[in-house]
Amino acid sequence: MVKKFENLNIAVLMGGSSAEREISLLTGEAVVGALRQWGLKPLILDLEKETFQKLVAGKIDFVFNALHGTLGEDGRVQGCWTC
Repeated sequence: MVKKFENLNIAVLMGGSSAEREISLLTGEAVVGALRQWGLKPLILDLEKETFQKLVAGKIDFVFNALHGTLGEDGRVQGCWTC
């Protein structure tokens, strides 16, 4: 199954500015670690104003949302592709 993903660009979105930043970073690092164990090379993105431009410019195929708290859990990040 991992072979299906080996040529895809996978980003892990973590961090951000919410009160739950630290737990988000831990979650994101765990996801990155698992993806690397499978031989994949995820792009690590800490949420900032330029994140969406980086996602588009990087031709990302999948984004794993490891954000906690505001933005990550209220749907605003998922709905913000035109921000």
